[in-house]
Amino acid sequence: MRQKVRRRARLALLLRESAARAYRIAAIAFGSLVILVGAVLTPLPGHIGLPMLVIGLMIVLRYSFQARKQFIRWQRRHPKLVFPIRRLMRREPEVLLVFWQQLLRTEKLVLRRARWRVLKRGRKRARRLWSQRKRAQP
Repeated sequence: MRQKVRRRARLALLLRESAARAYRIAAIAFGSLVILVGAVLTPLPGHIGLPMLVIGLMIVLRYSFQARKQFIRWQRRHPKLVFPIRRLMRREPEVLLVFWQQLLRTEKLVLRRARWRVLKRGRKRARRLWSQRKRAQP
């Protein structure tokens, strides 16, 4: 009698472990597919590619230990590249701040001379005007 109970318990444990492993593999495959779709959509107009990449990366990192270790290694080697992705992966992502930072980086990459950069100057002017209005109001 006890032997049957042990066999059933062992079989149940084996089935649970197999189901969990299959679920993890399916989640990693789905996350990889989402990353692939995001990579294809990123260069196209419209900003759907980057969020798809981040969602796929979140899924893969949640279920894959090796991917998590590789991501940490990559983060240590290239912190400036990975930091925006990490900011988007937080519980409350700072989407607008990341978007603004990427716009500034792109502007700096494309327009080499500082006097040509419109976004940075516009931001500074807006801050000055905002602070002047705050001081002027009682």
